Amino acid sequence: MKFIWFIPLIIILHINLVHGQEVFIPRYYVLDQPLSDSLHAIVRDLGLDKNFDVGADGKEQISFAVIDLTGQKPRLAGVNYTNFIYPASVYKMYVAAEVLHQIDKGKYALTTSYNIKFPNAVDTVKEIKTDPRPLLKDGDKVTVNYLLDLMLTRSDNSAANCLIDLAGRKNINKFIDENGWYGSEVTRKFLSRKYEDPAYKKIRGTMTCALHAADFMFKIYNDKLISPWVSMQLKTFLGRQRDTTKLAAGLPHGVMFYHKTGWWKYWTNDVGIVDNGKIRYIISCFVPVQEGKIDPNLKILSERVYRLMTTKAAKNNR
Repeated sequence: MKFIWFIPLIIILHINLVHGQEVFIPRYYVLDQPLSDSLHAIVRDLGLDKNFDVGADGKEQISFAVIDLTGQKPRLAGVNYTNFIYPASVYKMYVAAEVLHQIDKGKYALTTSYNIKFPNAVDTVKEIKTDPRPLLKDGDKVTVNYLLDLMLTRSDNSAANCLIDLAGRKNINKFIDENGWYGSEVTRKFLSRKYEDPAYKKIRGTMTCALHAADFMFKIYNDKLISPWVSMQLKTFLGRQRDTTKLAAGLPHGVMFYHKTGWWKYWTNDVGIVDNGKIRYIISCFVPVQEGKIDPNLKILSERVYRLMTTKAAKNNR
């Protein structure tokens, strides 16, 4: 086993290489093989344990993680959870974290005004059609809080482009690397490469894995993502998510789900914290299947995981 001693002490277990970087599992997790076996059975039953054709990008596999939060120690399980995959709009949560970090440090405020400029205003249709807020356009002046809300609750691409510029990709990626999420760096804005900043015109696309996204949510859950203020602000935004067509669709009424979704072309993703007051877990699911084709299966996946976690908690409490 190979160790790199300058890596923060929260990470110890070497897994594999991605983009030339090593992937680690934080040592605060207990690996739960029986839970992984049960999750794999669900994935297999739904036909999601295979190589999917993603066009010019070749073949891709699911990246899926669950963290059981009901015991004394968090228990990690899943299927291919170190597999890196295109996250679509899920990576907007990494952007939001750094924006809130800079606000927490006093660099600017939630109430600070921001001027929308070309080419960042890219949206021509709303990502969530039922959202009443108008599309951002060149010349608009809005607050940072408004941009964060649009980006996280409606998955607005124009807002994301503005906030990536505001926070700065170097700062966002410094935050990502400080948390050990190597390979999940934010490389692109949500626009054509011809409008990208010169340094990012030829860079690889943004990738992440279910493990990194789940760990991000775990730190929010514990109020340890940067600071309690940042964690609680993120939880508030994520709790107002307007897209309920994916994993949220499989949860019973009254269950709180703090989450971020993402979808584009061949990729459909959802990651968040499930909390019904007694049962708590994180679910992180990245599936290389078009949104319209996979949403019914994501609903079933979520239903079955919820039942599994409920049964697991009942057995542990006997």
